[in-house]
Amino acid sequence: MAKNFKELLSKVGECKTKTLSVAVAQDAAVLEAVKVAKERGIANAILVGDEDKIREIGESLGMNMSEYRIIDEKDITEASLKAVKLVHDGEADMYLKGLLPTGTFLKSVLNKEVGLRTGKPLSHVCVFEIPGIDRLVFLTDVAFIPYPTLEDKKCMIDYTVEVANACGVTNPKVACLAALETVNEKMPVTVEADTLSKMQDAGEIKGCIVEGPLSLDIALYPEAAEEKGAMGRKVAGDADILVFPDIHAGNLTYKAIVHMAPVKNGNILTGTKAPVILTSRSDSVDVKVNSIALAAVVAEQLNK
Repeated sequence: MAKNFKELLSKVGECKTKTLSVAVAQDAAVLEAVKVAKERGIANAILVGDEDKIREIGESLGMNMSEYRIIDEKDITEASLKAVKLVHDGEADMYLKGLLPTGTFLKSVLNKEVGLRTGKPLSHVCVFEIPGIDRLVFLTDVAFIPYPTLEDKKCMIDYTVEVANACGVTNPKVACLAALETVNEKMPVTVEADTLSKMQDAGEIKGCIVEGPLSLDIALYPEAAEEKGAMGRKVAGDADILVFPDIHAGNLTYKAIVHMAPVKNGNILTGTKAPVILTSRSDSVDVKVNSIALAAVVAEQLNK
């Protein structure tokens, strides 16, 4: 089981080297991450976009451009479709957003002919290495589904369990978060959290242990669970996966962790036929490389 990103990178070394398809690759931050990923043996890359600009930027970063397949396509919409088709057709294992609008990128993911749609909702999974916690923590959904329904949350759990399994976490513990630990009919979030726990008990959600509602402190920290008399609960103090009630709670928590603590993290989009890496332009090279590594182990899991 990978307990941190160093161990996750070691786990990547046990996998067959993956190939990354990059849409509109003429972006310095993206190409730097691609370079580091190749140097570390995480993934090779196919670069789709404006070839002249890709070569110019790559050479300025010290990349050996002869090591990369480049597909010249200056139109960003066409570039995204050509890049995603490589994954759709099995020529690449995962798909990375380059210098194009998120909406255009997602349209390529959902394209009926060449995209990666499965018919299920898409969701975002973020993996954190947090000081003081002896394991990776998986967060969903902090960036994609604004107000997830009960069925959406079931899909979010299924996807995130798959990501956790890829990182070596078997039978992960899932905390459905709320502001309190008891069911309150006036707070629908607590009712849904309780329903998800019962669905897992009934075998409708498999491969994990689900409990809710739980507050964030009780879910993650044994001392908080003990202080509040919750140690008897099956996930208290030991959660691997945090399921947020809506995008506001998830995104606020994500940004608080990123900006207030010395953490490491990686992110992928799930619910697709192959891993999709949708990082922000403001994300560091390390976050982008961690995300590529995460996608690589998930791609390995999907191919089993």
